Amino acid sequence: MHIIIGFLVLIGFLALGVHVASVLFTIGIVAGALTMGKAIIMDFGNQVWMVLNSFVMIAVPLFVLMGEILLRSGVTDKMYSSMSLWLNRLPGGLLHTNIGASALMSATSGSSVATSATIGTVAIPGLKARNYNERLVMGSLAAGGTLGILIPPSINMIIYGSIAEASIGRLFIGGIVPGIVLAIMFSAIIIVMALMNPSAAGNPEPKTSFSYKIKSLTSFLPSLIVITAIMGSIYLGWATPTEAAALGVLAVLGIAVARRALTITVLHECFVGSIKTTAMILLIMVSAFFMNYVISLLGIPQDLSRWFVSLDISPIITMWMIVLFYLVLGTFIETIAMMVTTIPLVVPLVVAAGYDPVWFGVFLMILCETSLITPPVGMNLYVVQGIRPDGGPLKDVVVGVVPFLMMMLVMVALLIYFPGLALWLPGQMMGF
Repeated sequence: MHIIIGFLVLIGFLALGVHVASVLFTIGIVAGALTMGKAIIMDFGNQVWMVLNSFVMIAVPLFVLMGEILLRSGVTDKMYSSMSLWLNRLPGGLLHTNIGASALMSATSGSSVATSATIGTVAIPGLKARNYNERLVMGSLAAGGTLGILIPPSINMIIYGSIAEASIGRLFIGGIVPGIVLAIMFSAIIIVMALMNPSAAGNPEPKTSFSYKIKSLTSFLPSLIVITAIMGSIYLGWATPTEAAALGVLAVLGIAVARRALTITVLHECFVGSIKTTAMILLIMVSAFFMNYVISLLGIPQDLSRWFVSLDISPIITMWMIVLFYLVLGTFIETIAMMVTTIPLVVPLVVAAGYDPVWFGVFLMILCETSLITPPVGMNLYVVQGIRPDGGPLKDVVVGVVPFLMMMLVMVALLIYFPGLALWLPGQMMGF
């Protein structure tokens, strides 16, 4: 009963818009004080030191800084133009470029919001001029951006791995196949909709010579360098995820210098943006770890696991109950807040049901993706709406993402019934 009351209080404060870290810390300190007295204050200091002194957590500011430099180096514009040459002949035309560019950007930025904002800024003017269906345009951009937390590197995966004590390297590798499959599914639904309503795909693009397409491939080089530096070093066992993040920063710095886009002003903007984002994430993480420490001392996860096991329901039903739980929760709680407040309670249930925590990490990323495009707090909906040059109703974006949301739910089902989608590649890796 106390678990339910505490969780309802937590959800209530978050739904009212109270700062996530403040809610987590308050619940942790109150619950701790009631059971441990003044000793909880000393424990709080120890927990803060443990989180901030973690080698794994160094990856967070590094990946944030890498994304900031990439966004300001002008790589995205040329990458989008080049990708459009290769994908515009498919039914749906440049809508596929939105998905493809988002997937490639996701493999370098690690942030869904940054991916949607960057690709949307480049794509929207051209698609509007070509008379594409505006709802499909907005939906493809919002949904494509969600790939940022599934396709590695992913800041959300680092957070999950830190809280659930799962291998971040395995999580990164595990997200590759589902990320690619989901991007293909997004393109598949675009093809279906374009065939059903050809006018939605706008004016056809002029044909270009094959030699010109080949020359355009050089625009992909910066992104491939970053991907190789990060994932290649992890895949080959040369670097940990944190060390790979540092290599990624060095790679994007080199790209920015080569493009003559690295100025003192740009560096200042990158550092300021990184500090703000990192401070927000780490404040939430410190508060979350403290609250998780308190509930562990109280034995809540263990009691909850024993209760759930006593229900004697199948693992499949357990996972669908968890899916429903996150779909409802994601409609009114922001992604990181949803993760840090539920992982300590849900992961023991998943492990008790016989699932791998790395698999569940990938699975959870897709559920978090759905929360990014479901109103009223779907962050990507508002990001895409905010970069529309002529405004328009938010309803356009919401309606536009529905087909892609359906594909996410199909992907959820595939992972439940075919867990190898997330576990096969990590299983092939030596040392993982």
